[in-house]
Amino acid sequence: MFSGIVEEAATVVGLEKEKDNLHITLTCSFVNELKIDQSISHNGVCLTVIKKTYDSYTVTAVRETLLKSNLGQLKTGDKVNIERSVKLESRLDGHIVQGHVDQTAVCTSVREAEGSWYFTFSYEPASDDYITVEKGSISVNGVSLTVVNSKEKSFEVAIIPYTYEVTNFNQIKPGTIVNLEFDIIGKYIARIVKQQLSKK
Repeated sequence: MFSGIVEEAATVVGLEKEKDNLHITLTCSFVNELKIDQSISHNGVCLTVIKKTYDSYTVTAVRETLLKSNLGQLKTGDKVNIERSVKLESRLDGHIVQGHVDQTAVCTSVREAEGSWYFTFSYEPASDDYITVEKGSISVNGVSLTVVNSKEKSFEVAIIPYTYEVTNFNQIKPGTIVNLEFDIIGKYIARIVKQQLSKK
């Protein structure tokens, strides 16, 4: 379980294909604190540490993950938003993020607004349950954000300077593919409403 409050943007230092899997090796400032079997969110995808050295660690993305996320497009040198799982005694500063990416979206616009940035993303909903609501929560590349200008197949988010600097949002431009995880509470409500309507 994650909060969507990204700790830093790790750097990809190695990529290795093995059948349909992709082993991703990264470096970050807290490699020495990581343990084998630990769950870490990578651009919003929960992956397990399978190997580590003194300055890097490796995770594996399987075929299903590569189909639903942007991890298969990574290149050496790319930045990846990372967050360790929430501790039970911690404050939940963002929203409940499972690390189970629903689908990808494409950035269609980036505009500066006197110290902040508005990013617009469009997507073809992979499910009727994948919706946004004005001022609701959405996870974009693992970052917990508030939706503005919610539409049927697009939405905007406003990015503050801190988030722009600490995450890989500073590398997102029109055409960039990002990972989306829609709000779990919203997905449950949408599913319950659909089931109730189908019974009538």
